[in-house]
Amino acid sequence: QVQLVESGGGLVQAGGSLRLSCAASGLTFRRYAMGWFRQAPGKERAFVAGSNWGGGSDYAGSVKGRFSISRDNAKNTVYLQMNSLKLEDTAVYYCAARRGDYTQYAAGYDTWGQGTQVTVSS
Repeated sequence: QVQLVESGGGLVQAGGSLRLSCAASGLTFRRYAMGWFRQAPGKERAFVAGSNWGGGSDYAGSVKGRFSISRDNAKNTVYLQMNSLKLEDTAVYYCAARRGDYTQYAAGYDTWGQGTQVTVSS
């Protein structure tokens, strides 16, 4: 059974940092690209960052230079380091997995975690 479990969300002040983790099980991690998405109230789920097994990553323009995706392939875990957080980063953050290369389209992922809430306060 393929499973993704996110952790690390919480409440943080604007300008602060958080690191999200997503632990994968039940899949051959090296065959999967991993993505982070977020969904704010009343908005559609949006791409945040993506990472391929063999290297290569991409970011949404709104987080580029502030967020960093990385993966520990030995631990089957992908991380999202979020720095200089802004109020508009408040959302539920989801990790997702797909075979092949990452995509910015949520429909391209077939496995999702349950999400973790990130709230940025002023």
